[in-house]
Amino acid sequence: MRFSPASTRLGSLVVGGAGMAYPFLVLVGLRLLSAEALLVLPALLLAARLTFARRGPTDLVLGAATLAVGGLTLVSPTLALRAWPVVVNLGFAVLFLSSFVWPPVMVERFARVVHPDLPDTARPYLRRATGAWVAFFLANASVALWTVVYGTLEQWVLWNGCLGYLAMAAMFTGEYVVRRLVRPA
Repeated sequence: MRFSPASTRLGSLVVGGAGMAYPFLVLVGLRLLSAEALLVLPALLLAARLTFARRGPTDLVLGAATLAVGGLTLVSPTLALRAWPVVVNLGFAVLFLSSFVWPPVMVERFARVVHPDLPDTARPYLRRATGAWVAFFLANASVALWTVVYGTLEQWVLWNGCLGYLAMAAMFTGEYVVRRLVRPA
């Protein structure tokens, strides 16, 4: 089945919004349903993304996260639900890290979408920025893991549904400001 570009964009926005709202969906869902019943959420998010969004490396991350969460259900369905943000952050760390082995590095790939004729002198900065994103995703995964293991459900939702995204926005903004300062004239 093929969708129009407009419906694909709308579907991508809805899927992205649902992915960002995942912690809140889990919080509300656990008050209404069992953890076992909610385990369909990660699979639904992946299926919706594969239906509506462009195919890309993010699908690999979400697919791996869905499989990991599925495996964790054997230990604890609640743990599996709460582990999703941890696994997704680890997946993005691996994705960005793997771009050092299979260049160009991830930040360079993003930069070339806007500036296809980047000079070679930009590469060292783009490599450092990609490394900084790897560190960010690992740090975010660590905090998310702390909320899974030691935090309350409310702390988990606060970090993974709000503060983690604010940290990502701060990282993106900081990287953008630094890039503007170091960019050759």
